[in-house]
Amino acid sequence: MFGNCLENVRKTVPLVHNITNYVTVNDVANVLLACGGSPIMSDDREDVEDITSICGGLNINIGTLNQNTIPSMFLAGKKANELGHPVLLDPVGAGASKLRTETALKLMEELKLTVIRGNISEIKTLAFGSGSTKGVDADVADAVTEETLEDAVAFVKALAGKLGCIIAVTGAIDLVADGEKCYVIRNGRKEMGQITGTGCQLSGLMTAYVVANPDNRLEAAAAAVCLMGLAGEIGWSRMQEGDGNSTYRNRIIDAIYNMDAETLEEGAKYELR
Repeated sequence: MFGNCLENVRKTVPLVHNITNYVTVNDVANVLLACGGSPIMSDDREDVEDITSICGGLNINIGTLNQNTIPSMFLAGKKANELGHPVLLDPVGAGASKLRTETALKLMEELKLTVIRGNISEIKTLAFGSGSTKGVDADVADAVTEETLEDAVAFVKALAGKLGCIIAVTGAIDLVADGEKCYVIRNGRKEMGQITGTGCQLSGLMTAYVVANPDNRLEAAAAAVCLMGLAGEIGWSRMQEGDGNSTYRNRIIDAIYNMDAETLEEGAKYELR
């Protein structure tokens, strides 16, 4: 199943428009290329509608939003909605500041979103209209653990049903849900948190997967999460003495580039609830 999602990405080479943050824009582009997609970056309001029109999907990331890019997010999002293209929102740091929180909530209100992907604190902020994060990281008090898993699954499924979109919560345990089903995923390594932008990379990757698999978007989103986590495991297994987080970043991208359907099927660690 997940292997088919991977093969569809490589076969169709989805073009993804990214309005993403300037901290990780290069890595997002490289991950999209590595997975078999094609990236394009544009965030000027005079440009975004045309660019969105020629792409298959839109990835909106508010990590370094500003007064120039905020209008572009709405223009691109509405154009994507008009064309029936998938739209992913990555509400980076929602809950950390008034601007981030209000912008994320307004995007959620005015756009038809296909996927919302974030950490548990960001997702709770969108669900309740306010919250707190540790910078752009999840608050430890919100963490999804084995002890809180049942409640977290119920929360994510309920929110997905209410909003009519896929909710992807990433952390030590990942949850990818619609209103009826939730994939509980246990791929990845804690060391991935020492690399800036693995979440941003995943959002670009996930957009490509959703675009390339229009008939099974929930499974495609879950496949992207498994792939990213598995690439983290494979990349870590290839680390050598003297390697650090910069090398690890590259090894993850290389693992995505070299991933095949069989490796993903065998390495994906998930259950359906």
